[in-house]
Amino acid sequence: MAAVLPPPPDPKFVLRGTQSAVHALHFCGEAAVQGHPLLLSGSQSGLVHIWSLQTRRVVTTLDGHRGQCVTWLQTLPQGQQLISQGRDLKLCLWDLAEGRNTVMDFVCLENMGFCRGSILAEDQQRWTLAVPGKGTDEVQILEMPSKTSVCTLKPEADAKPGMPMCLELWQANSSLRPFLLVGYEDGSVALWDISERKICSRVTCHTEPIMSLDFDSRKARGVSGSAEKALAVWSLDEQQALQVCRTHNITNPGIADIKIRPDRKILATAGWDHRVRVFQWKTMKPLAVLALHSATVHCVAFAANGLLAAGSGDQRISVWSLYSSA
Repeated sequence: MAAVLPPPPDPKFVLRGTQSAVHALHFCGEAAVQGHPLLLSGSQSGLVHIWSLQTRRVVTTLDGHRGQCVTWLQTLPQGQQLISQGRDLKLCLWDLAEGRNTVMDFVCLENMGFCRGSILAEDQQRWTLAVPGKGTDEVQILEMPSKTSVCTLKPEADAKPGMPMCLELWQANSSLRPFLLVGYEDGSVALWDISERKICSRVTCHTEPIMSLDFDSRKARGVSGSAEKALAVWSLDEQQALQVCRTHNITNPGIADIKIRPDRKILATAGWDHRVRVFQWKTMKPLAVLALHSATVHCVAFAANGLLAAGSGDQRISVWSLYSSA
């Protein structure tokens, strides 16, 4: 008999006013206002809204994607520079210092698909960017902000994993070598050694395209979701070999986004079935099903203080305080 979950709490509050579906969320703790992190949202109409969680209102609106859906948001260290990716095949770099709202620079993407970019940044002077490449199965690695091409990662001809669907750049604490995890259209996850331009390991986790993944580099363990009714948990051993640890079945198909909380205690998923699901990361024990939204939940994000935000096709952003990280 399945365990019955306790009734979920109500959200702390709900943000309205995006006027279109919310497809991207990101907390910017470095730019906190009176102890409250800023929340950034990207909408289907191409706008980026910057929200004050103190007043629960939009403080700035950024318009740089010509009305095309914003799919990914990320701030650089120190929080004053923002990256936004849109379906207009453009990645914009914004300077948010002193209330500015102009595009400093941009990268033209050669291919979009459904794939969000990923960055690896030690500081604001130099950082690595991974984005979809020109070929449908390629990933382009750029050194930023110079936009210098580092390499193009293309699977061997007989591999045929399909399009890259999600990317995660990371670095082991004991190494300066960058690695890239890629979730592919054929349901596999691959680990690329960027320095060697080769796949270290690849494992099939799903029978459907992988829509999202997140990776816990301290525990060398990751989780992915796809168009099917299952989450896959996989690990990376000391020989850089990936292996599937377990799968966790869920009620309805379709996971649009997955995020592990910064304290690595819980994770949240964004569901096509309008629900946010919360799990204990160590055991994958289900903790809560948040059923506030009335359309697909496209994205979830955690703040450093543990707050959870979820963005939906119903044009609302819900903000939750769950299972205190203290």
